[in-house]
Amino acid sequence: MPKQRITKEMVVDAAFEIARSSGMEQVLVKNIADKIGCSVQPIYSYCRNMEGLRQEVAARAGDFIREFVAAHIDKTEMFRSTGQAYVRLAKEEPHLFKLFVLRRREGISSLDDLYRLEAAPQVAESIAQQLHISVAQARQLHLHMLIYTVGIGTIFAVTTPGIAPEEILAQQEKAYEAFWEQCKGENGF
Repeated sequence: MPKQRITKEMVVDAAFEIARSSGMEQVLVKNIADKIGCSVQPIYSYCRNMEGLRQEVAARAGDFIREFVAAHIDKTEMFRSTGQAYVRLAKEEPHLFKLFVLRRREGISSLDDLYRLEAAPQVAESIAQQLHISVAQARQLHLHMLIYTVGIGTIFAVTTPGIAPEEILAQQEKAYEAFWEQCKGENGF
């Protein structure tokens, strides 16, 4: 029987699946080798630096999360449904959600920096159009909901046996209403 050729892509795929099912702390050379069904030697040939592999896994997780959220957004109710998509992600993919939330973000010294890093510019523009508010107000409203959603999503992802999704979504809706009321008050609606 010919020897199986282990590729870097196989290593990254296995590491991603381990992170997805068990958490990034389980992305270890031995676990990757076990998942692929090989010795640790081929893993070491591609992963001289585990930090580099973890960064590749984090990048793959970021792609997965963007696709997941995009697939679960209602374009007619983008603002609400985006937050709901992140809560759904926290429930269905808790390890990837934690990886996303807890990843290191360099060069961030303000919430504005964080917002620019995490949110595409067209999101605030879309929210502004849908809600008939300024882009600046939409950015502020979106930032409030991002902070709240990440917080409540984290609670959702780390609690056992788990909080009912309906309770989490109801709480998120209350936060949305409170932030929207604040925005309307500033606008004089």
